[in-house]
Amino acid sequence: MIIKRIINYIYGYLRIIVEGYYIERFINICRNKKYTMWNIKKNNDIKISLNIEIKNYKEICRVARSTHCKVKIKAKRGLPFLINKYKKRKIFVLFLLIIAFAIFLSSNFVWNIDIIEENGAEIENIMEDINQAGLTIGEFKGNVNTKEIINKVRLDRDDIAWMGIELKGTNAIVKLVKAEGKPNIVDEDEYCNIVSDKNGVITKINAQNGTANVKVGDTISEGDILINGWMEGKYTGVRYVHAKGEIEARVWYTKNKTIEYNTTEKHNTGNTETNYGIKINNFKINFPKGVSKFKFYDTIETESKMKIFSNFYLPISVIKTTNQEYEEVKKTYSVEEAKSLGIQEIEQELESEIENKNNIVNKNINTYENENSIDIYVTYEVLENIGTNEKIVF
Repeated sequence: MIIKRIINYIYGYLRIIVEGYYIERFINICRNKKYTMWNIKKNNDIKISLNIEIKNYKEICRVARSTHCKVKIKAKRGLPFLINKYKKRKIFVLFLLIIAFAIFLSSNFVWNIDIIEENGAEIENIMEDINQAGLTIGEFKGNVNTKEIINKVRLDRDDIAWMGIELKGTNAIVKLVKAEGKPNIVDEDEYCNIVSDKNGVITKINAQNGTANVKVGDTISEGDILINGWMEGKYTGVRYVHAKGEIEARVWYTKNKTIEYNTTEKHNTGNTETNYGIKINNFKINFPKGVSKFKFYDTIETESKMKIFSNFYLPISVIKTTNQEYEEVKKTYSVEEAKSLGIQEIEQELESEIENKNNIVNKNINTYENENSIDIYVTYEVLENIGTNEKIVF
């Protein structure tokens, strides 16, 4: 059925209206003569509309006269009529041909790189590494070796567990799975020490396997050995083991901030102005809109790539530039207001770094007033389990 419609469109067809009191007789005669008719619709008792082939038009008119019916052409459809319509518009046709050729030519290049990261995990600077590996906007698809690009990127980075590249149309779809950051694990049958991964003061130590190298009250630094991976016996001498134990230490987290008494803050007014431009590959054309009427504003630029189908991008983008107006508001803090603001900001930062806030045992705040500002230092004292395994290398 679809093939027949395509053939009818290629050869052209007519949509006609037949009016008369002998419509049924007209249709029966046409069918007996095997004239092709389709999409017949009855408008009322004496009028119908239908499609016919061009070659049968004259014969159908003779049948209509014999049945005392009138025939009127409602529409001419198909390729012959379309060509006839535009044959005098040479420039327009030429322009269409150029566009068709340009689209065909551009289909051999990559015009968009779509990066899909599993579970919304963000992988920093991944686009730069993909570009350096050989996948760039405007690259000829025949030159894109997906396996080679994947190998280059994975060799340069250790935060990617899996990577795949699929070329669809003019779109390169890059799928990534971020590698989970895992601590180095020393096998149970390997000799190792337990070393400190933080600075602090030991509050509890329990060497389950190995020899304690520190005692309660000792001050330790990152990298110091806490439990040695060896044991010494009176009769067995020194033997190496896989060190195990629990170590608790008092550690400190400190941050500082300077708060000015007199500052200028930005407040958005809600007013915006928008300008548009076109980008063809790397060539940008801006539509001038004159100087901004705003005194203070932030500029946000977004790029929307044009595409014909879901994965057929064109080397053309629409650039939208938005200016968001803001006003500068002068703010004056008292000493107490500045102090309170600074402490609140530092505490939020510190608490975001501490895994278990219930382990905070002490908080120390120091402030130093200056002529135009106040310096604030906040220190949290936290009880934490510390230590990590480090393989013994002989």
